[in-house]
Amino acid sequence: MHLEILNITEVSSPGETFSLPLAEDPDSGNNAVTTYKLSPNEHFSLDVQNVEQSVTIELVLIKALDREKQPAIHLTLTAVDGGKPALSGTLEIIINVLDVNDNSPVFSKSLYKVKVNENIALGSQIISLSASDLDEGINSDITFSIYSFHGHTDEMNLFIINSNSGEIVVQGQIDYEEHPAIELRVQARDKGVPPKSTHCNVLIEVVDENDNAPEIVMSPLLEIMKEDTKSGTAVALVAVSDKDGGKNGIVHCALKGSYPFKLETSYNNHYSLVVDGPLDRESVSLYNITITAADEGTPPLSSSTLITVHISDVNDNAPHFPAPVINAFLRENGQAGGLVTRVSADDSDTGENAALSYSLLDSSSSSVPIIILININSLSGEIFSLHSIDHEETRRFQFQVMATDSGVPPLSSNATVNVFILDNDNSPVILPSYSEPGSVNSENIPYSAEAGYFVAKIRAVDADSEYNALLSYHLTEPKGTNLFLTGSSTGEIRTTRRMSDNDLKTHPLLITVSDNGEPSLSATMSMDVVVVESLDDIKTPFREVPVKEESFSDLNLYLLIAIVSVSVIFLLSLVVLIAVKCYRTDGSFSRYSAPVISTHPDGSWSFSKSTQQYDVCFSSDTIKSDVVVFPSPFPPADADIFFSDVYVEFSFILFIFL
Repeated sequence: MHLEILNITEVSSPGETFSLPLAEDPDSGNNAVTTYKLSPNEHFSLDVQNVEQSVTIELVLIKALDREKQPAIHLTLTAVDGGKPALSGTLEIIINVLDVNDNSPVFSKSLYKVKVNENIALGSQIISLSASDLDEGINSDITFSIYSFHGHTDEMNLFIINSNSGEIVVQGQIDYEEHPAIELRVQARDKGVPPKSTHCNVLIEVVDENDNAPEIVMSPLLEIMKEDTKSGTAVALVAVSDKDGGKNGIVHCALKGSYPFKLETSYNNHYSLVVDGPLDRESVSLYNITITAADEGTPPLSSSTLITVHISDVNDNAPHFPAPVINAFLRENGQAGGLVTRVSADDSDTGENAALSYSLLDSSSSSVPIIILININSLSGEIFSLHSIDHEETRRFQFQVMATDSGVPPLSSNATVNVFILDNDNSPVILPSYSEPGSVNSENIPYSAEAGYFVAKIRAVDADSEYNALLSYHLTEPKGTNLFLTGSSTGEIRTTRRMSDNDLKTHPLLITVSDNGEPSLSATMSMDVVVVESLDDIKTPFREVPVKEESFSDLNLYLLIAIVSVSVIFLLSLVVLIAVKCYRTDGSFSRYSAPVISTHPDGSWSFSKSTQQYDVCFSSDTIKSDVVVFPSPFPPADADIFFSDVYVEFSFILFIFL
């Protein structure tokens, strides 16, 4: 069997003919080839023509070819001779249908849908398109490209397509807030001549990510508020928004921190910042309020804004003194116009509400108008004396100072001022025997005296009282001596060491007694201390025996003995006096009336007897106490004569012993 290959294009028109080779047969005549037969098919038929003993064989195309359906057609041509038996030969014909670009590319889908997260990384592949072409060779080579859809060139610029593979890749930043959905038009085109193309649509749904924080818009209404502003007063309007969608765009607004303010919802994503509690400028004068808005995204995003609210002052605080009672001290017999003290109050308010003025309020218990004694500077609060005051006449006086602010209405408060007159006009007085006029103060000590040997004791008193009467003793001359030492509180002079051959035989000493007043007053005395060989050389008839320093001085011991002695004698005298009176009377006391006895704050006693009233006064110092009996101008009560006589006689007895 022989083979014949024919190449026929698929665009050949029906009726076209294609020549076939003739069969060869060595026989001749009737034994030569007489008939040709073609195997059955739908596209070709066999045309055999005999012209003047010349034979031609042609294939006739009776139906158009389609390479995409049948790229090759296999036929069999059979030649039969006329001999008996007839012999035949075959020729296999292969018809290759040649391709032409008669088919356009075809996409697998006419519409592609894909979801893409916004902010996807550049270069990420989102989809791969596929298209096919039934042609072959260059006619089936397809290239892809993106065309703008409805003129949206900005959307087209976000993506790029691989012209060979059809993969679409991100080349720009995808933002849901700008393009929630993107539609692309893609073309597939073959390389045939002429080229053929087709199109498809790609719908890209952008999936929102929570990439936008909420936005807060603040509209202040009141930047300065009075501290008495009522609750519910609006301070500012707040509007919040979020460009994201879904839960990512749902926003909640709140205050960050604790404030006397709150947010009230007006309508969707709009709020009012209102007062929600008492305001006190003295506690907080300025509020920096932080408002935070957060969405429901995952993770949630938030943003904050700050609004400053100033609190202005109202006059809601009265002036305040550091203490309700102020004690001041004034020296007696001072010059008029001297500064007594300075009072100062503070006010928690500000501005005019804190501008203070001071004034005096007279005390109802004072017998002398206070404005006669003192004056006050209304601006500074300085209090000045108008007169010289004697401690012995006035020891203390009291008044009130009022501080008033300049607010509307004005507020005020008071403070009590106690002024104590300081007593310090008496100098210390040295007691005998060292203070006797014309006496020479001299003391002898033996050469063998040990350290701490008692030399002498200086005694002094001060007519002043309290701290001004506290005395101290000092050895002023010779300065720098290391042989004698004076007790500052006892007045005792003692040796500090043993004598040496280099020491003087006579040591002149100068002792100063000072009180505790301001300024301190003092008295001085001189003493010669003579060193003798032994105690036998001491000529003085009396010598104080050195004693050890105890917790209290000899003077205190003498005073204690005197007080006890007077008390015992007084009790005995009182018992004897009562017994004598009882003996003289007839045993009935009905003719006597009870005495009226009263005690005064300064330590004096008073009693009424018959038609006379007597005042007995004692000072606080036992040594300096005197008894003075004053007749009273007031009529007596119906006192008992017996007890009156006893009381009078007791007073005189007590006076004698004191």
